[in-house]
Amino acid sequence: QVQLVESGGGLVQPGGSLRLSCAASRVIGSITNMGWYRQAPGKERELVAYIIDSGITKYADSVKGRFTISRDYAKNTVSLQMNSLKPEDTAVYYCNVHLVTRTFETIFYWGQGSQVTVSS
Repeated sequence: QVQLVESGGGLVQPGGSLRLSCAASRVIGSITNMGWYRQAPGKERELVAYIIDSGITKYADSVKGRFTISRDYAKNTVSLQMNSLKPEDTAVYYCNVHLVTRTFETIFYWGQGSQVTVSS
């Protein structure tokens, strides 16, 4: 069972920056995609960004040019650098990984969630 531990959330003023990190442990198999989703109060969970094992990245239109996703393949970590934060970025952010097991099943895992609040 993969364990995901997130860190780095908090309160920041508009225009500020935060960095989220997520570390995966107990990995048996191969992690393919790693990414971040977020869920604001009263809204559905939405994709923020992901990075596949080839290094290709995808971002939600709302964060393009402001957020950068990166990955350390050796350490099984994924980070999200968030710059120029806006109040509408306020949400709980969830790390997500896709694991391909040794029997070629794909299993999705979620982190515990990190609160990001952008407010003056």
